Amino acid sequence: MKNLCAEITPYVKELASMSCSNNNIKPEMYLEHNVKRGLRDLDGNGVVTGLTEISHIKAKEKGPDGESVPCEGELYFRGYNVRDLVDGFHKTGRFGFEEAIYLLLFSELPSKDALAKFKELLAEYRSLPQSFVRDMILKAPSRDMMNTLSRSVLALYSYDDDPDDISIENVLRQCLQLISVFPLLAVYGYHGFRHYHLDKTLHIRKPKPELSTAENTLHILRKRGDFTPLEAEVLDLALVLHAEHGGGNNSLQPTLLPLRELIPILQ
Repeated sequence: MKNLCAEITPYVKELASMSCSNNNIKPEMYLEHNVKRGLRDLDGNGVVTGLTEISHIKAKEKGPDGESVPCEGELYFRGYNVRDLVDGFHKTGRFGFEEAIYLLLFSELPSKDALAKFKELLAEYRSLPQSFVRDMILKAPSRDMMNTLSRSVLALYSYDDDPDDISIENVLRQCLQLISVFPLLAVYGYHGFRHYHLDKTLHIRKPKPELSTAENTLHILRKRGDFTPLEAEVLDLALVLHAEHGGGNNSLQPTLLPLRELIPILQ
């Protein structure tokens, strides 16, 4: 049985060090900003539960009379307007999900070389343990995509050589592996549902290391593995917009919800 690689490579240590240096919250800031470590205060009112600059949403602005009024929404990742990020992706014809993930995790945009190295790591992690698809997904196909994803993530614990180490390096390693394999879990789960519950033809295809997350999702989803550049661009945009979880009203689990909703459409 092939387990998930638990080796913490020098590159993962380098990324973890960068994350720690760029993401530091001093304990006294909780008192300074009156942040409660819970969901309710003593009166039962909702409270701010964390300190983060990961994302920000502008949904309202001051009107002429000083009242807050709805405005055209703006979404920011680490201080960058997502519109500007997407414009940058489109102008150079590159896919942006991997770059957005790097920004969210490490608080800075990668250089060309850093992005290429990061993509290589994600491609290396974009695989599942031997027989996992057969034993954990296809033998117990579900009608509910979220159920499939939840069970698959829980099952991966048993395949991890070091699942309980909560050091920054190991948690980052697990995080990057999950980001890489979520599209596989979602698509293979969907294929299992179609085959066993809808009596459709079953086809399982492996991802290609040279393709982006969006391209690989379409490649393993389609019967012949084909897709148009526009389809990949649209899916990549959806992944970018849903990449952040926990920063506010845009809170959506990365890769899960957009894939769950888009896969039947893209199929």
